[in-house]
Amino acid sequence: MIGTLRGRVESIETGYAVIEVHDVGYEVRMPMADLAALHTGQEAHVHTSMTVSQDAITLFGFLSLASKRMFLQLQKVSGIGPKVALSLLSTLPADRLAQAVTQGDAAALAKAPGLGKKGAQKIILELAGRIDLDQLDTGAEPSGELDRDDGAAQVVEGLVSLGWRQQTAQDAVRQVCREQGITPPITGDDVPRVLKLALSSLDRGR
Repeated sequence: MIGTLRGRVESIETGYAVIEVHDVGYEVRMPMADLAALHTGQEAHVHTSMTVSQDAITLFGFLSLASKRMFLQLQKVSGIGPKVALSLLSTLPADRLAQAVTQGDAAALAKAPGLGKKGAQKIILELAGRIDLDQLDTGAEPSGELDRDDGAAQVVEGLVSLGWRQQTAQDAVRQVCREQGITPPITGDDVPRVLKLALSSLDRGR
C-alpha cells in the first residue's frame, strides 16, 4: 500500500493531480480545496489511500492527515464508497465535516454531490459519537497565535469585511496555513495568497 507521496506536482487536472516521485508520475485524486492549493512545479507531501476494485486501482490523496483519517472513517458507513467520501471532503474540510456529523447537521452533509439527504442522515446515524475530533488531529492552533500574527490578522480582517464571522474567518486561515505548510507568522508577501485561498475555501463551503 502507498501511505504517502512526496514529490513534484507535474500537472493538475480536473479531479486529480499527477505527482512525480523518482521519475514515476502518480495520478492522485484529491478534494477540490487540496487541488486548488497546489500549483505545477511545487514540491508536495500528500497523505494517500489506495483502493482496489474490479475496474481500477485508484490512489486518493490529501494535504492533511485529518482529511485522510476522515476519508477512511466515512467509508465505514455502509453504502459510502471512496467517491462519495471524496465528494464530502470537497464540500467541507475535515474539521467542519466532523462537526456536522457530531451536531447532526444533515443539511450541511447533503450539499455533497452524489450523497443526498438520506445518505447524510445515514452517515450521522452510523458515525455520531464515533468520531474522535482529537484523533483527527486537525492541527488547529489557538486563536491567540492569530492574534499575535499581523499577517493573519490582515487576512481575517479582510474576510470579516466581506461578511464572514470572525471565528469562521480564523478557522479558514488556519486551514489554509495547514494545507500550504505555512508556519505563522504570515509574511506580507503571503497575505494576498492566503486571503485568496481562504475566500475560495469558504465559498466552496457555503
